[in-house]
Amino acid sequence: MNKKRVYSGIRATGRLHLGNYFGAVKGMLALQDNYDCIFSVVDLHTITVPYDSSKLQSSIREIIIDYLAAGLDPKKCHLEIQSKVLGHVELAYLLSTIYPVSRLEDLPTYKDKKAQYPKYINMGLLYYPVLMASDVLLYKGELVPVGIDQEPHLEVMREIARKFNSMFGHTFPEPQRFKTDGDYVPSLSGGGKMSKSIVGSYINLTDDIETIRTRLALAPTDSGKIGGEVPKEGGVANLFSLLRLFKLDSQYKKFEQDYMNKNIHYAELKEVLTQGIYKELKPFQERRKIFEEDSNLVDSIIEEGRLKCIKIAQETMVEVRKKMGLS
Repeated sequence: MNKKRVYSGIRATGRLHLGNYFGAVKGMLALQDNYDCIFSVVDLHTITVPYDSSKLQSSIREIIIDYLAAGLDPKKCHLEIQSKVLGHVELAYLLSTIYPVSRLEDLPTYKDKKAQYPKYINMGLLYYPVLMASDVLLYKGELVPVGIDQEPHLEVMREIARKFNSMFGHTFPEPQRFKTDGDYVPSLSGGGKMSKSIVGSYINLTDDIETIRTRLALAPTDSGKIGGEVPKEGGVANLFSLLRLFKLDSQYKKFEQDYMNKNIHYAELKEVLTQGIYKELKPFQERRKIFEEDSNLVDSIIEEGRLKCIKIAQETMVEVRKKMGLS
């Protein structure tokens, strides 16, 4: 029986952080044993917002190394750098000829990015969901492990697949969101989730214990004298969520009682978190060092993934060009 194909990608915005690890990579690890997986560094998506071109290649490579150190196995899944497989761009252009601009302009993510980067509103930003659809449809992906916030983009994928199939004959599956066991990782800055775009909100997977301690020290709290139930949102709530996330359950109960008794010491809580986070990251960092020191191995894995993905992509593009009358 053929395994269902899964596609997932992370933008090349620098080294992965705890949010990427718990929210995406741990889900990838669970998928690679039971599905036909392609995991990508989506560098073409990266350049739709302000970025440093001089650091892009190193950022791409860092994520590949992070993938490998986290446990993604090139014998079980395909690792891809998006821009190295030209089919992504070609298919995106072909799909854009059958999809209305007005639908893209109405997407909440496009409106959010326009507000976030008012001086950097470009065609690529509008085009982002079409390229995202191309990423998945190029490999005839059926499942996409993303959060519920990406559902509007998945609906665009399904609409494009339906439109193409109705115009040119059945070609693409309609991708569905695949809910993994990935956890929501709260921001250290007090609101929302951990994100590279928010200064002070994240801890990198490569951070040493002193850096982790420094980042947590800056996380906002309250006076510690309020009492009652632990807040449901804000800086204090996020620190307690991290205790749960790192399975520090006995410490959680202790600090919860301290909070209720108006006797909590946040320096102590943050130190417990520092130790718990570093304990989780230390094995990853040790594995990462092995790949950092063997550049030939990493190069060979990248090349192997490129060749395998190009082969799959070319099969799709031959079919698409023929159905659209281009060959």
